[in-house]
Amino acid sequence: MSGDAEFVAGSMKFESVQQVDVPKGRDGKHKQIISQLLSDIAQLSLGAALKIPLSELPDTKENIRSALSRAARQQKINLATSSNDEFLYVWKTDKEEAGL
Repeated sequence: MSGDAEFVAGSMKFESVQQVDVPKGRDGKHKQIISQLLSDIAQLSLGAALKIPLSELPDTKENIRSALSRAARQQKINLATSSNDEFLYVWKTDKEEAGL
């Protein structure tokens, strides 16, 4: 028995769309801020860190840190982060000292 035979024919629960209208790739909700952060990180001089006000982030620092970590890993950039109640700090590292 095929998997489709287990479902009863009837009205669809979910909306259908044309495949050409399905978004390709992962353009998540953090794409704009992550792109900006990666651009700023690329311009950092050796020994410098970004100082990002938490009040300017569109989501929690944990969610932004996770999204940044995924994006940096895809681009083979080693980053470390730190934070306090007001700021998220991000800097480039050697692989051994990465703390993201």
